[in-house]
Amino acid sequence: MQLSEKLISSFLAFELDTDINSPIHGIRTNAIKKFEELGFPSRKLENWKYTSLNRVIKEDYTVFSKKKNVLDFKNVKDYFIDNIESYKIVIVDGFFDPFLSQTSHDGLDICIMSAALNKPKYSKIIKKYFNKTANSEDSLTSLNTAFSKEGAYIHVPKNTVLEKPVEIIHFATGNEAALMLQPRNLVVVEENSEVEIIESHQSLTDNPVFTNSVTEIFSEKNSKIDYYKIQNDVVTSSLIDNTYISQKRDSDVKVHTFSFGGKLIRNNLNFFQNDEAINSTMKGVTIIDYDQFVDHHTLVHHANPNCESHQDYKGIYSGKSTGVFNGKIIVDKIAQKTNAFQQNNNILLDDKSTINSKPQLEIFADDVKCSHGCTIGQLDQDALFYLRARGIPKKEAKALLTYAFANNVLESVKIPELKYKVKKIIAKKLGVSLGFDL
Repeated sequence: MQLSEKLISSFLAFELDTDINSPIHGIRTNAIKKFEELGFPSRKLENWKYTSLNRVIKEDYTVFSKKKNVLDFKNVKDYFIDNIESYKIVIVDGFFDPFLSQTSHDGLDICIMSAALNKPKYSKIIKKYFNKTANSEDSLTSLNTAFSKEGAYIHVPKNTVLEKPVEIIHFATGNEAALMLQPRNLVVVEENSEVEIIESHQSLTDNPVFTNSVTEIFSEKNSKIDYYKIQNDVVTSSLIDNTYISQKRDSDVKVHTFSFGGKLIRNNLNFFQNDEAINSTMKGVTIIDYDQFVDHHTLVHHANPNCESHQDYKGIYSGKSTGVFNGKIIVDKIAQKTNAFQQNNNILLDDKSTINSKPQLEIFADDVKCSHGCTIGQLDQDALFYLRARGIPKKEAKALLTYAFANNVLESVKIPELKYKVKKIIAKKLGVSLGFDL
């Protein structure tokens, strides 16, 4: 049985196991019908012309893990941010782990989606925001919506600044020979509020894992959100990440994506500016090797005047790895005084590594500042010679140049402990010790 058929046939059992009186029962039903109509995306679609899911969906995945696995903190502590106080939402094989988590209902809600979807006290927020910005015409988003049950629910009320960040970690333990996970996150940050969020997906097994994740983020007036994604999984795990962000007036949302590991990673990052004086920032660093594949698809829709967007993605590819960057900016006719910047710089360290870069600008306004740039090349041989002439071995010299290439993205990370963790990951990927501070 093909995976698409298995998922469709599993939906009825999933709905019977959940509450059919849930306010999203109808949303789920419509979503599975849309997935049944569209199926998995193929390279015949323009947005997927460089990315094939064939090697991912051929596995015989278990759609629902059969049992809960209890993790010991000492065995997974390295996947958390060291020396930092944080709220924690930990999901293990699709099940909430209350022992590793630290949730809160003290003037705000940091908890799990299953509670928010089924308890009446959350129904007002769910009705107003759930599935309101996600693309219902996207087959993988629809698939996630159909099976939406568990994930992170974060609601920050007006005039609230979180003093510590929120960590969202999804673990796969290898209980199943192959497992498919479909986490759903909802983040609502109300007027004059601020939050920092760190999200990661981690396999503790070499068994194949396919994660199809959807996150909806709503940034109300004058709110600030810093969202960090750390993607450093094993080479038997694949991730499709659809993130949809809706912004209101004077809001500022920044998303940093660090892609270092996994078999196939596809990041669809969508910003919708729904008022004036909005700032949207997307930054990313990709360092992969072997035959790994990372695809960044970004969209910023400028629908109102006097707004800004900033995109800066760095890619470093070695071995037979492949990267894709497709950045799309839409500026509506009404969106005068828009300032939009997009940059994608890439280094190919080996002859067999590949990058496909496709910037897209659709500008219908005339009083705007919009620019884009793309570079693809190798390390600067003159700089490499300069370092080696001063006694730095070739391997370390290459690592220093590579690190310097990616450093301007790291500079904008506001959490020092997170910066340090990312630095350690980069050093490990480069096979050296970077003995200097960020």
